[in-house]
Amino acid sequence: MPAEPSSSPSDARWSDLERPALDAAALTAALIRDSELWRSVEVVERIGSTNAALVARAAEEAPEGTVLVAEHQEAGRGRLDRVWTSPPRAGLTVSVLLRPDVPAARRGWLPLLAGVALAEAVAAVPGCRTALKWPNDLLAADGSKLAGILAEATSGAVVVGVGLNVSTRPGELPPGASSLAMEVGRTVDRAPVLLEFLRALERRYLGWTARLGDPVQSGLAHDYLAWCATVGTEVAVMLPDGGLLEGVAEAVDWDGRLVVRTDGGTVELASGDVRHVRPRA
Repeated sequence: MPAEPSSSPSDARWSDLERPALDAAALTAALIRDSELWRSVEVVERIGSTNAALVARAAEEAPEGTVLVAEHQEAGRGRLDRVWTSPPRAGLTVSVLLRPDVPAARRGWLPLLAGVALAEAVAAVPGCRTALKWPNDLLAADGSKLAGILAEATSGAVVVGVGLNVSTRPGELPPGASSLAMEVGRTVDRAPVLLEFLRALERRYLGWTARLGDPVQSGLAHDYLAWCATVGTEVAVMLPDGGLLEGVAEAVDWDGRLVVRTDGGTVELASGDVRHVRPRA
């Protein structure tokens, strides 16, 4: 169970105009009115991990379309089990529970699909230019990281979590990261960005599942490549086993894997931590 909202002096500073609380009732009313997927939006004051909470609910047969948002996530995880944290109300920390009826091999496209939806939502913020780094990082125009996405398969479901820096300030961010407020030079309201993301995610998810996860027929492959800054770039990839792979990212294949041309031949990667060494010409 989430803790009750705190009214201690240490939390009062987060109640300013730059970081207002999210209104779950208003978000639910705005979202589900015309939705075929989303059921409600639950907002908790603090939680260990929104992904972990939905993974547990998936095992209890929670329905598809469950949305969980945390104002403060205390034990968030990124890819490769990295810790991901953000000050209270400074970002969007949201996880959704999906049950895609598509072939298992095509589920690798789901985090890429979420990335496209997030890029589209952020691009709706005037003055913000973004791109995607395979498999699931959202980058600012200068290559700094705005958001990360983590998809976890469990109990016949997939939980997709997003962590987006919105009003986070330079001193609150790790090296190489940025926020929407830093990029556009003004306060950004989280609620419209969240609604835009969930609507874009629904639209793309329903189109993708209707075509049994086919990335070409659904248009997902075309649109992902349009947003992707990795393909055509010289990359260094840290593999899950600790190995390093260097080469040129040439494509994303049918199953959402990154195709890298190395001196020893072509390799298809299902996962890895990518660093852009040299941008495409």
